[in-house]
Amino acid sequence: MGRDAVTGWVERYEHAWRTQDVDGLDRLFAEDARYLRSPYDPEPLEGIEAIRGFWVDPTPFTMTFEVIAADGQDAVVRVEVQYGGDKPQEYKDLWVLKFGPDGRAELFEEWAYWPEKTYSAAGDA
Repeated sequence: MGRDAVTGWVERYEHAWRTQDVDGLDRLFAEDARYLRSPYDPEPLEGIEAIRGFWVDPTPFTMTFEVIAADGQDAVVRVEVQYGGDKPQEYKDLWVLKFGPDGRAELFEEWAYWPEKTYSAAGDA
């Protein structure tokens, strides 16, 4: 997939997330997709039904993104999200994606960071 196709996929993802269109997730993810909430996720979500169950979040948000790389079926996207509501929160995220021949994600891996999260487990600067 090229950058334009990946951009379109992320735009559809954002729209589905914003409108809470869990029924539309099957247009974004393969039936047997794996969704890792972190690169070290010991129990990734397996399959579209598990993704649907996790994915719902009605908190208002803004989102910006940039496709960093698109090479064949692989892509990396830099994402920034700011949640509104009672507890404002922001994070910066890298999405590592692998797409199937039909353009749906077979693998979705998140590398998310929050402002107060240090880059080191020990908290060393």
